[in-house]
Amino acid sequence: MSTVEELAARDDRVAGRPLAARVLSRPEVGSLVAAVVIFLLFMAVAEPFRNVANIGTILYGASTIGMMAVPVALLMIGGEFDLSAGVAVTTAGLSGSLLAWNFGLNVWVGVLFSLVLAVAIGAFNGWLLLRTGLPSFLVTLGTFFILQGVNLGVTRLATGNVASAGINDMDGFASARAVFGSEVTIGPINLKITVLYWLLLTLIGAYVLLRTRIGNWIFAVGGDAAAARAVGVPVRATKVGLFMTVGFCAWLSGMHLLFQFNTVQSGEGVGKEFIFIIAAVIGGCLLTGGYGSVVGASIGALIFGMTQLGINYAGWNPDWFRTFLGVMLLLATIVNLYVKRRADLR
Repeated sequence: MSTVEELAARDDRVAGRPLAARVLSRPEVGSLVAAVVIFLLFMAVAEPFRNVANIGTILYGASTIGMMAVPVALLMIGGEFDLSAGVAVTTAGLSGSLLAWNFGLNVWVGVLFSLVLAVAIGAFNGWLLLRTGLPSFLVTLGTFFILQGVNLGVTRLATGNVASAGINDMDGFASARAVFGSEVTIGPINLKITVLYWLLLTLIGAYVLLRTRIGNWIFAVGGDAAAARAVGVPVRATKVGLFMTVGFCAWLSGMHLLFQFNTVQSGEGVGKEFIFIIAAVIGGCLLTGGYGSVVGASIGALIFGMTQLGINYAGWNPDWFRTFLGVMLLLATIVNLYVKRRADLR
């Protein structure tokens, strides 16, 4: 039986199960339970966490991770990794800023240039992966170091500093900031526009993954690329498209970084790629591909946002935050394997 046929058969089996069994077979269930537990924990131990005005702060922290966790989750379900995702966000912000500032152009010219560059980086990662047959871990690790060096070298060359110059007095900045860095106040809650982008990306990603042929292709190439190719799935186009999606979201995140803070530090983003992957794994994605959830990845980002601020609100030592991430990664991996095996047996 081909991978695509296995997916169809699995869906038929799932549809015929009782509601409780169907719910428990979903990859995002573990992350949802963890999110509820963490929410209740910090509600009990951290008084500022109970302040309604802080909801916006928590959601903002979650959204900046979730905007990248969604495409990273799709890529992982497709069986690949992108270790350059964190620095690609910085590259997007720096490229747009430096081009506009250095040549005195309208800011929107830099925004469009940054979009082309970010998507091209994703396309390059996918092309090199398929051309060489190397693991995506190695390909994107190489891209990570290239971008990290270029970010620092070009920024120093252009500005003599490690950060881009301020562009808030340039043409187009106000309108671009309205698109990428605006916010809205609802009662005591201040919501950044990244929360909207995060929710939209989650909805679109979930719909594509679960309701379209492209979603079936993503599951198929992540489960068994050779079998998927044998039944006509466009494996190359699917994988390259997934890397380009990561590039697009890196551009969107980079534009927010630029227009929210006016300047971009060239060393920003290093290590963020692991946060995106952890959020995806907490949300139900397997490291082996072919299984996972976009909604779960967004819940994983929410867990990150709640924990990062909850630890500060509770007055705990923030040095333990990385330890928490490691524990969550190990537990999520074990839970994901258990849920998948139980789902496959039923």
